[in-house]
Amino acid sequence: MTKTSTPVETGRMEHPLGYKDRIMMLGSCFSDEMAAIMKSLYFNVCSNPTGTLYNPESIAAAIRRLDTGEEFTERDIEEIGAGIKAYSSFHHHSSFADTDPGRFLERANASLREASAHFKAADYMIITFGTSWAYRHKGRDMVVSNCLRHDPKEFERFFLSPEDTSRTWNAIAADFPGKTWIFTVSPIRHLKDGAHGNSLSKAALLLATEGICAENANCHYFPAFEIMNDELRDYRYYAEDMVHPSPLAVKIIWERFCGYALSAESRALLPEAEAVRAAVNHRPLFTGLRENEDFEKKSREREKFFIEKTGKCK
Repeated sequence: MTKTSTPVETGRMEHPLGYKDRIMMLGSCFSDEMAAIMKSLYFNVCSNPTGTLYNPESIAAAIRRLDTGEEFTERDIEEIGAGIKAYSSFHHHSSFADTDPGRFLERANASLREASAHFKAADYMIITFGTSWAYRHKGRDMVVSNCLRHDPKEFERFFLSPEDTSRTWNAIAADFPGKTWIFTVSPIRHLKDGAHGNSLSKAALLLATEGICAENANCHYFPAFEIMNDELRDYRYYAEDMVHPSPLAVKIIWERFCGYALSAESRALLPEAEAVRAAVNHRPLFTGLRENEDFEKKSREREKFFIEKTGKCK
């Protein structure tokens, strides 16, 4: 039989996760997409409480903050550059920005408190590295999660070697031995550095995750990058920007992740979870009808029953 692709072997986790587990996901926007799917299917997931993160150092800093629970203060607030009258911090993605600095701080700390509690109880940590390039703010002497459109002269751009990333994350894995860590490298292309620069960046991340997983028994690797670049080796699997995976590619990688990481009991419940979510999200063509109210009530009851049932499943 003629092959039209080279399937990537993912294997299966020895101790797969399930509905009963608490899961935290941190990293690039590919992590956000995977988290959105899991949340829609009623998994207990908390994702990117400071917004999307890209480089391993910023993700590691977020982990340390979640562990200590140290709240953000007025000293962390930065005004967005380029004449935008909004405020955020170098710890946050710009999506957290607010026109009122006090409101930004309140929202940032509310998100931190909730996520810190989830992190401390989390069974599984799913980490997606996006790029090996990072920026250090010279004045604050810190690796930033976002440059917030400030003057490029304020920053030093540098490359994280595989050894740099492995050293940082070996320490984190050792400090939290009770958690299972699943690492992925984002298949999203960072083409502002050119095709070669993107390849170097991803190669450094791949080498780093290889070293982390070899060093720590609680660390594992899921080949999302390889599935996208070797198995789905066609531009039809990219969105129009030719950078992000298309919805079809995301769906395929999600299905492969299910086979790798989810317990058989949880996988068997996915069709029911999809049906429950579809019913809850249904919007009637005509509002105000008694039949619609009855349908919505039954859908919510069905959702409540499913959540209670899956809470006992692992």
